[in-house]
Amino acid sequence: MTNPTSNTLPKSPIILIQNPKSGHCHKVSLFMALNAIPFTTVEPDMAKGEHKSERFSSLNVFKQVPVITDGDITLADSNAILVYLIHAYADSDYWLGKDAKEKALIQRWLSVSAGELAKGPAAARLEYVFGATIHVPTVLATSETLLANMEAHLENTVSAFLVGEHVTAADIAMYSYIAHAPEGGISLSKFPLINAWINAVESLDNFVQCQRLTSHQRAIPVRIVN
Repeated sequence: MTNPTSNTLPKSPIILIQNPKSGHCHKVSLFMALNAIPFTTVEPDMAKGEHKSERFSSLNVFKQVPVITDGDITLADSNAILVYLIHAYADSDYWLGKDAKEKALIQRWLSVSAGELAKGPAAARLEYVFGATIHVPTVLATSETLLANMEAHLENTVSAFLVGEHVTAADIAMYSYIAHAPEGGISLSKFPLINAWINAVESLDNFVQCQRLTSHQRAIPVRIVN
């Protein structure tokens, strides 16, 4: 599927400070890849706490990735970065909606990505991939509810995508942690429409995958039995 690209490009490649296993970071790199926005990556040593250093906090006071640098502009937060990139280098009507209703529907999914998605599948994956401590019952309940609601939503859409007839920022915001939910032990086997949506996103021109767990890493038990 062909994606519209803007003729506007940054004067020099955008610098993306990231962890390649992070879904939040992948959201940003995926959007730039889909829109042929040139960028380079920097990967701080998070295992050694480089992201908690005073130097890094000058880039993002919350000490989190992703962060981008575009000339003299430095931005953090994946959704904020996504909105910036759309307005600066892409077709904003295409990605963020052409009218008030469509803009609101897309924004709703950006909110879900920062809420239920972050507290559900993303948190489950955070435990297995990064060793974070989570409250498992709450995370699993949030994940189950989100996936059921998303599946129900997709039953009533006009295409395989979340809003309208083509991919939008809604899909980019939601994709990474839904597609990689099994890495947190969250099964997607009961959700055919979600799987079709994942396939639709992965069929986009210039799609790039988020780094997956390698074969030597431990097997992941399924925590939601569908």
